[in-house]
Amino acid sequence: MPLAVVRPRTKEDVVHIVHWASRHRVPITPRGAGSGLSGGASALDGGIVLSLERMTRILAVDREAMLAVVEPGVVNADLKAAAREVGLWYPPDPASFGFSTLGGNVSTNAGGLCCVKYGVTAQYVMGLEVVVPFPEGEVSCIRTGGRTRKDVAGYDLTRLFVGSEGTLGVVTEITLRLRRPAPPAGTVVATFASLVAAGEAVGALTQTCEPSLLEIMDRASIVAVEAYRPMDLDTSAAATLFMRSDQRGDELDRMRGACESAGATAVYVTSDEWEGEKFLDARRMAYPALERLGAVLVT
Repeated sequence: MPLAVVRPRTKEDVVHIVHWASRHRVPITPRGAGSGLSGGASALDGGIVLSLERMTRILAVDREAMLAVVEPGVVNADLKAAAREVGLWYPPDPASFGFSTLGGNVSTNAGGLCCVKYGVTAQYVMGLEVVVPFPEGEVSCIRTGGRTRKDVAGYDLTRLFVGSEGTLGVVTEITLRLRRPAPPAGTVVATFASLVAAGEAVGALTQTCEPSLLEIMDRASIVAVEAYRPMDLDTSAAATLFMRSDQRGDELDRMRGACESAGATAVYVTSDEWEGEKFLDARRMAYPALERLGAVLVT
């Protein structure tokens, strides 16, 4: 049980809170949307939960420099939408992208469904503003990185903070790299009678293909999703693979061939993006479905 929950709106608010806590030796747990699975947002008894949910401003989307500057409480999906408005794309897409915050994504170095080709959050963080406490009770607000892709002078403090889960300081501003949109993608979904067969398919297709998305669901996840939101999934399958290709040519056929050679019980292929997104909805539903299952088991 925390001593208090504090919801700052500005960097100055964060500095004040961290300074007070540092002087009084009260632990702080920074918190985003609380969507993480690692327990990083869980409070400490007698500590302060520093919720950044009200720091939600998108400070800049620079089309020419292909970057965005945001506060930590901005939801991943909201940045994607803002980038799309100027013809750009923010690739990291954790399954929770519709409700997870960018501060949390940075703190956990979130990956996502397309990280197999386009990388994880760390590869898009160009710079940070971080409030850092010191043992003597003092506080410093530092900036790391910058707005250029070639930024190699000195220690790479940006990479140090990314993935640190709030243990080194409180992120109050993030500069993120944007990309040109990816080409339209086709989707392949394959079911397997064993996890081993699914693994063999992954090994085979990565030798000849460069999927823009590659995800797996095991039987427990499939059953949980089907119970949570019926989608006509094959609950008898040991595993389902979700693959995408945004390359032209026969890559979708090669993906299908790799799955069939590994013994897939069924393979579905579509070049329709809307239909592909509907397939991926099943994978994105896995976390809320398992959360609901856990709640039912507890009660």
